[in-house]
Amino acid sequence: MGFGDVLRELLESKNITQKQLAEDLNIGVTTIGNYVRGLREPDFATLKALARYFNVSADYLLNLHTDKTETHAEDEILHIYRSLTPEQQRIYIEQGKAFRKGKSR
Repeated sequence: MGFGDVLRELLESKNITQKQLAEDLNIGVTTIGNYVRGLREPDFATLKALARYFNVSADYLLNLHTDKTETHAEDEILHIYRSLTPEQQRIYIEQGKAFRKGKSR
């Protein structure tokens, strides 16, 4: 999964248009479109701005994995978890446990 795919997923998950992102970060709409299509990659300053905007790490945006996670899916689960309220986090964990129990049957 490339940078454009990750950016597209973030836009969709936050229900943000490319145009809105471009306006919020003062970046050209065509530039954002090129990122999403995988035709260009952001410079360092833009990468940092995107990470701040979506409240994710640059590693997440670049689909780089640390020893803490093995896949982009694990990174995504962690990102989702961190974006929830404490009550929602508790429910998320309980749902995961229930799913795991159901799988073992």
